[in-house]
Amino acid sequence: MAQQPIGTKGPGPGLKKSLTPAQMAMIALGSAIGTGLFAGSKLAIAMAGPSVILSYVLGGVIALLVMGALAEMTVKQPVAGSFGVYAERYLGRYAGYLTKYMYWSALIFAVGTEVSAIGEYMQFWFPEVPGVLWVLLFSAALLVVNFSSVKVFGTTEYWFSAIKVFAVIAFIVVAAWLVFHDPTDGFGVANYTAESGFFANGLSGTWSAVIVAIFSYMGIEAISIAAAEARNPQLAVRKAFKVSFLRLLLFYVLTMALILAIAPTSELVAGGSPFVTVMDQVGIPFAGSVLNFVLIIAALSAMNAQLYAATRMLHSLADAGHAPRLAHRTSSNGAPVHAVWMSAGGIGVAAVAVAVLPEGGFGLMMSLATFGALATWFMILLTHVGFRRQAARERSPLEFKLPGYPAASILGAVLLGGLLLTTLFVEEFKFTLVFGLPFVVVMSLLYRLVFARRHPARLR
Repeated sequence: MAQQPIGTKGPGPGLKKSLTPAQMAMIALGSAIGTGLFAGSKLAIAMAGPSVILSYVLGGVIALLVMGALAEMTVKQPVAGSFGVYAERYLGRYAGYLTKYMYWSALIFAVGTEVSAIGEYMQFWFPEVPGVLWVLLFSAALLVVNFSSVKVFGTTEYWFSAIKVFAVIAFIVVAAWLVFHDPTDGFGVANYTAESGFFANGLSGTWSAVIVAIFSYMGIEAISIAAAEARNPQLAVRKAFKVSFLRLLLFYVLTMALILAIAPTSELVAGGSPFVTVMDQVGIPFAGSVLNFVLIIAALSAMNAQLYAATRMLHSLADAGHAPRLAHRTSSNGAPVHAVWMSAGGIGVAAVAVAVLPEGGFGLMMSLATFGALATWFMILLTHVGFRRQAARERSPLEFKLPGYPAASILGAVLLGGLLLTTLFVEEFKFTLVFGLPFVVVMSLLYRLVFARRHPARLR
């Protein structure tokens, strides 16, 4: 069966090539270092205890496989729509359509996760002000940024990410000093086994916490989406891949190791953000306010990058005729303005969740976003297998290769499939498949009834 065209080569109609390699690396970090690290880590610690360190290592290995597969395909052909377009070419039109919509759903709910967390963080300073007001205020500000040119977005995201990267590095330095400067002060690896042992909730707890780790790492795939608007996409992708993965692994794994060496699991679970609990051990004046500011910047940065990726994915869907044509239009500065407001649905859901469930809005949004995150990464690795098979048939040279193919891609896909099934048995993610499976059914019916009729000869 003949392959369909991969889609628009280059940035896509109306999009501008304005992003630098440094900005692309920060976009990936901006998406991945957010509430998943600062707030979600508490949930992961509650699930796994000290063995959560291994959970983040395993999640990091899966992330490495996904990033490697994406980098290989993106270096070969950077396009608007990225892995959604690749899935269309190498797995079929329906697969591309579904991949794009699953990822778009993950992003809009992830945006809701970040902004609902901001509503909670602002309660630290203004406990009398309803969190939903902060949700609406900060959402409006970031919508303005995304309505602007990609250059404005890239600059904003660069500085947002730079602030939180500096903050995480400072935290690592302070935490390392606490752990290693005086072995008699109660801080150290002895805390790993001080209470219920390293595997506090067994191997099942360690495995379940990998779901939180994957949610936390979600956003690294934004590198491939941003490549279509990069000045030198092949060079930018290779550099961003290497830099962002090493930083993510350093920030997550090392940070978790230090946090668990400073405070017992019971204290971390009983407190707010594990970062706040650790800073309380230091006794630095105004540490709580400073850290709360960093938490808000981190959430804004992740929200900004995720909204960017969501608009570009919707733009790509419209380019393929799978979304309202309005989403394909761009303004004079190259921003897909209609795709921006159409992708702001997660903000609306978050506003309702925060208003109805002030204490549980974040958890609900994370549970909803997790389906699209796991399913999209699964599809990326399946697409990579199809990509390699076609490259082998055509004897097409590859400038960048994922080591260990095909075992690496297949292993990653199996692990992600297992994590999706595991959500059925984890209370915190009980809505993941409850939302995800009906979503796939509805979108599949929509494809069959609407898009397949428009292009019956191209149906997969």
